[in-house]
Amino acid sequence: MELRFVAPDLRALDGLRSEALALPFFQDERPLRGAAGLVDWRLCGRLSRLLVRGRVRGALGERVLVPARPRLAFEKLFLFGLGPRAAFDETAFVASVDDVLDTLEKARARTAVIALPGRSLELVGPERALELFLSAARDRTEHDELTLIEPLDAQRSMIPVLERARRKARALEGGA
Repeated sequence: MELRFVAPDLRALDGLRSEALALPFFQDERPLRGAAGLVDWRLCGRLSRLLVRGRVRGALGERVLVPARPRLAFEKLFLFGLGPRAAFDETAFVASVDDVLDTLEKARARTAVIALPGRSLELVGPERALELFLSAARDRTEHDELTLIEPLDAQRSMIPVLERARRKARALEGGA
């Protein structure tokens, strides 16, 4: 699996060619922030209207597929509920990442762009978030390319973590 980064910027997202976009959010996060807020703006408030109407709540484990085209370049837009912010911790982060990856696998999305759970509110630091993500994604072979939405300063913090993981994987392959 190839792992890349993209800044949380609509122009940058428009330039990507991925099958799916995965956006987690909290049930008590209003207005939506981070990539979810940007996408809501691009969709002329469609996500906010779904929230106001109660069709989407952000409840823990909630998964919603929303039409993305023609305003977004992605075939599929998935929303993932994280539950209340107060209940979010590293265990919830890992469970949410597993849920996102499982859902993308079931949807047969080989390429996807993902906003990591809790990162838009800085509830998990960038290095730790990537460590946990890589651990959760380690044995998954069904994804060809995943792109994580992260600000440039977080990307700079995450790149050494990614490089260490790649070196470790190469060492294990060489020793096997």
